[in-house]
Amino acid sequence: MAGALDASFAHMMQQHSIRNVVLANRLGTGCSSSAVRFAGFLFFLYLDHTFRNGSRGAEKSKKEALSAATEVAGLLVDSVNGGVHESFINEKRIEMEARALAATVQRFTQTTTQWLTVFHNFDSALKEIGDFENWIKVMEYDCESVGKALNYITQGKRKEPIK
Repeated sequence: MAGALDASFAHMMQQHSIRNVVLANRLGTGCSSSAVRFAGFLFFLYLDHTFRNGSRGAEKSKKEALSAATEVAGLLVDSVNGGVHESFINEKRIEMEARALAATVQRFTQTTTQWLTVFHNFDSALKEIGDFENWIKVMEYDCESVGKALNYITQGKRKEPIK
C-alpha cells in the first residue's frame, strides 16, 4: 500500500511540476517555480520519512504530505490570485482615468461651445458693421443724387426765361 501511495504521489508531483513550469513559461513569470521546488522538497521529506519509518509511519506521513500539498496548493492559488488582484486594481485605475478623461472632454466641449457662441456674436457684429457701412454709402449716394437733382433743377430754372 505504501509503495503504491509513494508511486502515485510521485507521479502527481511530477505532473504538477510539469504543469507549473509550462504555466510559468506561458505567463512569463517565475512565481510558481519556487512553489514547485517547495513541493519537491516536501515530497522528498515524505519519501525520507516513509523510508526511515517503514509502513508504521505511512499513515502519519500520508497526512503530513496531504497537509503539505494543501499548503502548496494554497500558495499556488495565492500567487495566481495576486495577479488577478493586480489586474483588478489596474482595471479600477483605468476606469477612474477614463472617467476623468470624460469629464475633461465634457469641459472642453463646453468651452468650445462658448467660444463658438462668442465667435458667432462677433461675426454677427461685423456683418452689422458692414451693413451699416453699406447703408451709409447708399445714403451718401442718395444724398449726392438728390443734391445733383436739386442743383440741376435750380440751375435749370435760372436758364429759362421768365415769362
